[in-house]
Amino acid sequence: MSDIKKAFENGKAFIPFITCGDPDLSTTAEAVRAAVRAGADLIELGIPFSDPTAEGPTIQGANLRALRGGVTTDRIFGLVKDLRSDVSVPLVFMTYANVVFSYGSERFIRNCADTGINGLILPDLPFEEKGEFLPLCDKYGVDLISLIAPTSKNRIAMIAKEAKGFIYIVSSLGVTGTRTEITTDIASIVNVVRENTDVPCAIGFGISTPEQAAKMASLSDGAIVGSAIVKLFEKYGTEAPAYVEEYIRSMKNAVRAV
Repeated sequence: MSDIKKAFENGKAFIPFITCGDPDLSTTAEAVRAAVRAGADLIELGIPFSDPTAEGPTIQGANLRALRGGVTTDRIFGLVKDLRSDVSVPLVFMTYANVVFSYGSERFIRNCADTGINGLILPDLPFEEKGEFLPLCDKYGVDLISLIAPTSKNRIAMIAKEAKGFIYIVSSLGVTGTRTEITTDIASIVNVVRENTDVPCAIGFGISTPEQAAKMASLSDGAIVGSAIVKLFEKYGTEAPAYVEEYIRSMKNAVRAV
């Protein structure tokens, strides 16, 4: 069984996203451990990129702060290695294909396996082009996570059939960011996914309140939250981990109650 699948074994999963190096890597490490204490089932770690096309202003800002602070991919691998001394929940990287290419695809994915990264999400990688990375991910036992968006329509079944780890369902069109309401017909997307695979699916983009998280978890296997967490780093800087822990605990409790 995929290590990622284990995150979904004990009821609905809560998955926070944290940008590595915002404001610095020691704060990131503290926040990851705080997230685990608060009940996070799987954690997405963002590797900053200078042109993050899927991101709204909040996560773009975090990327720029991290890059200005001198974070590098090698330093992030070092962070993961350190975290793995006491963090056992699944960890996945979220970044862009260009980051992997420029580092060297095989070297990057091998380092993922060596440091304890369980999966890789590349939001700018079209399903049809995943052959660039999939053989390497399979070789090193790293799950290449598929995304399904409202625009996927007649490709949903095909994507679901080939999915690994978990499926990231994008709740709404556009870039990441908090939203007052999510209007996409998520239930019909999830139905098609469930007809074609037993790989768990979680919903992200736009979730910021416990009520939204509970609603999305009731439709799927879990909820993913990024921008609302990144805003805490923007607001509190190095003091953010305590606020992140409190926020994640409230979200996990909402998801757990579903």
